[in-house]
Amino acid sequence: MAVRGYVLIETDVGKAKAVSSAIAEFTYPGARVAAVDTVTGPYDVIVQLEADDLDSLGNAITEAVQKVSGVQRTTTCLAVRLA
Repeated sequence: MAVRGYVLIETDVGKAKAVSSAIAEFTYPGARVAAVDTVTGPYDVIVQLEADDLDSLGNAITEAVQKVSGVQRTTTCLAVRLA
């Protein structure tokens, strides 16, 4: 079963557009970008990631998203299915 997470990103001042563009193009084994939005408020960019499993999602965030130039801090919210 695939997992989905929303990555809330704080960027360096003036880097939101560059971070959004870089993440929209990124690839990581077992994970894919479903959406990237530049937003207003306490975060600068919100990314919806989908992955094959939780480990792939976590690795994509720590090994790819957080290493994008201009990313200052991330907060991840996992999507859950409530029955």
